[in-house]
Amino acid sequence: MPALIPTDFTAKILWLGLVPEAGDGLRSEPRDALDLAFAGPVGERHGGLTRPSCSRVTAQHPRGTEIANARQLSVVSQEELSATAEAMGLERIAPEWVGATVILEGIPDFTHVPPSSRLQGADGVTLVVDMENRPCVLPGREIEQEQAGFGARYKPAAKDRRGVTAWVERPGRLVLGETMRLHVPDQRAWQGARAG
Repeated sequence: MPALIPTDFTAKILWLGLVPEAGDGLRSEPRDALDLAFAGPVGERHGGLTRPSCSRVTAQHPRGTEIANARQLSVVSQEELSATAEAMGLERIAPEWVGATVILEGIPDFTHVPPSSRLQGADGVTLVVDMENRPCVLPGREIEQEQAGFGARYKPAAKDRRGVTAWVERPGRLVLGETMRLHVPDQRAWQGARAG
């Protein structure tokens, strides 16, 4: 029996980018296509099969511990990016300001798709959703450079709509304008919190 169920939800790829390997900012650079290897987008600073642990996993690993890299890509929905901009009082937020790898359109409540869901492209390229990408101050710094006085508004405005992190399950190519289909785990919601 399949463990992942294809849904009727598809998303159009509106924007692609990568954070260059050189430098220390979060800003990504636009691309017309991205070649994905098992280690993530080719030439992406956040790529690699492993990474040093960060503040998000200090309850599990001391900072800097080498762990598997489930944060190869930052995937954001256009609908949620637009809602964040509106909440901040901005006309728009450019994808590169938030370090996005992929901007999709068409999947509702995208930030909360179940962890371990798959996004699959036409050629079979497949991304595994790790989990919600919690908002942090780094995109705010990039926004501040473009829209002075607005950077600090980003973190609270992006709550519940920052998108997800993902890793490459099956290499391939992402191309602007193509679509990806959402596949979700075939399991009920976890009830453990109610039992405690």
